[in-house]
Amino acid sequence: ARLLKHDQRIAQGIKSNIWISLTPGFLLVEALIYAGKDLGTAVVVALIFGGILFIAGVPMKDLALAGGAGGLVVGVLVLTHRNRLNRFFALLDPFSVEYYKGAGWQPAHSLMGLASGGLFGIGLGASRQKWGTLAEAHTDFIFSVIGEELGLLGTLSVLMLFAALILSIFKIALGASTSFEKYATAGIGCWISMQLTLNIGSVVGLIPVVGVTLPFMSYGGSSLLSVFIAAGFVIGVARRTPNIRESILHRRNIKQSKP
Repeated sequence: ARLLKHDQRIAQGIKSNIWISLTPGFLLVEALIYAGKDLGTAVVVALIFGGILFIAGVPMKDLALAGGAGGLVVGVLVLTHRNRLNRFFALLDPFSVEYYKGAGWQPAHSLMGLASGGLFGIGLGASRQKWGTLAEAHTDFIFSVIGEELGLLGTLSVLMLFAALILSIFKIALGASTSFEKYATAGIGCWISMQLTLNIGSVVGLIPVVGVTLPFMSYGGSSLLSVFIAAGFVIGVARRTPNIRESILHRRNIKQSKP
């Protein structure tokens, strides 16, 4: 019993150290991002940080308090900024006279594109919304164009591919050989899943437009480059995972043994 209590105290100390050591760096990154007036990316980074702490085993009570404080800060930043506040109210009815030609323009035309796609879509490359009506159709609102051109089945196929990717990343994280690889890979999984949720939530009108890209699909230099680097890191971790490494070696041996 003493050994068990001792181990529990050590584990609790490690969790506390993780919380204490990561928080200053996180706050610095958040401050720098917000200095660039990019609240959407700041929210994504905060969600990634929370996901890593959850995986590290930080008590839910601490996470709930931190999440509540973060939500309060975001609420204040929204209420004190007219454009962000208009985006929130436009979410309720983007087609209203008051918001349609302003903050409601993007969500309204995004919904029009998704609705016109129907079940099978109007055809690849045949989108009408992307030709000037829906701004940023190639970046933040590319999912709406996919829905318009490929329909509901196309969007569901994209979501299934993302789900398979995210589950694979977390599976690789569980089998990682070092703590760094485990937390870094899990963080990448949180990043992709959170950014995916915020982007698609904005496109379908569930949350206000936050201005984040759709991973692997939106056009953009830094965004696309960063997710490809992250994917390369995950692949490297996967190749060092014992089970996957044995499978690779086994396949190589089979190929070499063939005449």
